[in-house]
Amino acid sequence: MSFFATGMDVPFTPQPPVIDGLNNDTQWQQSKWQSLKYLNVGTLPDQSDFSGRFRLLWDNDHLYLQAEITDDVLLDIHPDPLESYWDDDCLEIFVDEDGSGGIHQYNHNAFAYHIALDNQAVDIGDDKTPHLYNEHLTSRWQRSPEAPHKIIWEVSMSLYPGTYRDDKPVPPVKLSADKTIGFMLAYCDNDSSENREHFMASVDVKPLDGDKNRGWIDASVFGKITLVGGNER
Repeated sequence: MSFFATGMDVPFTPQPPVIDGLNNDTQWQQSKWQSLKYLNVGTLPDQSDFSGRFRLLWDNDHLYLQAEITDDVLLDIHPDPLESYWDDDCLEIFVDEDGSGGIHQYNHNAFAYHIALDNQAVDIGDDKTPHLYNEHLTSRWQRSPEAPHKIIWEVSMSLYPGTYRDDKPVPPVKLSADKTIGFMLAYCDNDSSENREHFMASVDVKPLDGDKNRGWIDASVFGKITLVGGNER
């Protein structure tokens, strides 16, 4: 298993970073980069085709993500955000607010936010159909001036408890030090195919049945993160 799969400390930030994809906020420097190196679906890409890494911060209201993605082709061929969204290029954030694990395929025990290139976030609702959850997060990305195929993708997200229902949404939880959260990051990469070609993740999923594509079903395959630092306001 990776270090991330066994546990990762996420530092507190008293000043939230600006979610703009510019990578010019000094707050990020206190957080360590983690890699997206584990293949869960498809074939292993060449480094020039795809590579990725990310880091995290938190405050009392949000979890913050910054991802650095190298992708030689950005593809979004489904204009309907609820159609085959996993086969377009997208950033996928798996989050289990209380770290309890368990099945979340058709409930909100955990979320699997597929964030498209137009920054819309999709997951399957408790009615077994896809829904937009754009109000749960803010997402922005920009091309890096350092390299034409590199993008900086930043996300600010609220965390919701397992009692969340689509017909009866509840407020997000407040975050605090020592809280443990189930978390996994992945990227769906597709250059030209009908289906995604690579699905690279931060966790080396090793289920008993051999199906590595379990994150959208079972939060028990997520890694763990622990919030550390103060709770300043």
